[in-house]
Amino acid sequence: MAEPYRLTATGALAQFNNGSLTVEEYATSLLQHIDERQPVVKAWEYLNHDLVLSQARALDQIPKEQRGPLHGVAIAVKDVIYTKDMPTQHNSAIYTGSNPEIDAASVTILRSSGALILGKTCTTEFAATVKGPETTNPHDPGRTPGGSSSGSGAAVADYQAPIALGTQTGGSTIRPGSFNGVYAFKPTWGAISREGQKVYSLILDTLGLYARSVEDLKVLASVFGLKDDRVPEVKEDGVRGLRFGVLKTMVWEHAGPGLKDAMAKGVGLLKARGAEVTEFEFPSTFSKLPDWHTIILKSDGRTAFRPEYLTAKDQLDQSLIEHVEETHGYTRRDYLEAYDGVAALRPKWDEIASRYDAVIVPSVPDEAPEGIASTGNAIFNSMWTALHVPVINVPGFGGQNGMPIGLSLTASRYHDQALLEVAKVVGEVWEKEGGWTSKL
Repeated sequence: MAEPYRLTATGALAQFNNGSLTVEEYATSLLQHIDERQPVVKAWEYLNHDLVLSQARALDQIPKEQRGPLHGVAIAVKDVIYTKDMPTQHNSAIYTGSNPEIDAASVTILRSSGALILGKTCTTEFAATVKGPETTNPHDPGRTPGGSSSGSGAAVADYQAPIALGTQTGGSTIRPGSFNGVYAFKPTWGAISREGQKVYSLILDTLGLYARSVEDLKVLASVFGLKDDRVPEVKEDGVRGLRFGVLKTMVWEHAGPGLKDAMAKGVGLLKARGAEVTEFEFPSTFSKLPDWHTIILKSDGRTAFRPEYLTAKDQLDQSLIEHVEETHGYTRRDYLEAYDGVAALRPKWDEIASRYDAVIVPSVPDEAPEGIASTGNAIFNSMWTALHVPVINVPGFGGQNGMPIGLSLTASRYHDQALLEVAKVVGEVWEKEGGWTSKL
């Protein structure tokens, strides 16, 4: 039998329900594993063993008929999301030791569902820079785990937590998912409350979810109330008969050999199993989409970080200072063009995506780059964040250095449940035959 720390969320729930595992035993196993791996991976900004174990014992006292749908499941929380019993420090010297003594809406929902909140995972400063924290990639400590949800992606990949919360304003959920070889899900913008997490861009910020199985993500989707207008069809025949679009995007010139191989192999595996796959390109009206995302991001940053700029500029990363001082050169006119332009593209994308069960798009340019000073390039993620659509990174492929590379599936807005159903059967193919498996 696997060590408890290796269990997925649904695996742990099954053992809690049949009485073969207590939450305290499970928490103890996780903490022991974290203690062994923290010196290498450095995924945690804050972890209090006594607090975790006291939560676990309290959960064990709850009668079965009163347990929530996430009873005892350990969840890591990115350190830009408020937790009432743990500091929220944003990887910023300005907020060292800061404890807002309130839970973010997402954490409130998880606690009310019986989750065990493990601790706070490392992030880049305010989840807004590409300057990496100390966190390393668990598959190779000489490489980045991505960012800004660095610790969340690494913790799930390294079996330090089955579930983790991240955020995405550019590519901060999907990129770490790919670099660490786990499922990463960015739901439709606004589908999960962002109350109680640091704001970078109100029009872009989205809560993200990490797991090692789609079944775990489906449980989370239910807990968070994600719901399509139409009940999604369960794909009993696997990918056979499903319609996939393939969109390399207007920034395909950034694709490295690992991504190119992954895309070709991923498409080939689906075709071989009876899926219908059609490659297409963005209409010309979408050509400014990457630039528009950048304009919105930096324009929103000038208001988001103005309070810290005015009170502690000397402790703020230079890139954030530049947001506030507007050295990027974007005018209010530029902002309005970008804001309105992207808004007009969203329904157009919904119509395009509605022709397929899912659209296959890149997650990252290639495998995780060497070094941890930078968290990598979000060039293939930002357009989907701007369009507000659900996106899920599906692992299964590897690069030239044996590091994981995922591909993303996306769809129309508020097709989250349907996308998860498709991701489940696609993942069964890509994980089994994509050529990469975790050695952890």
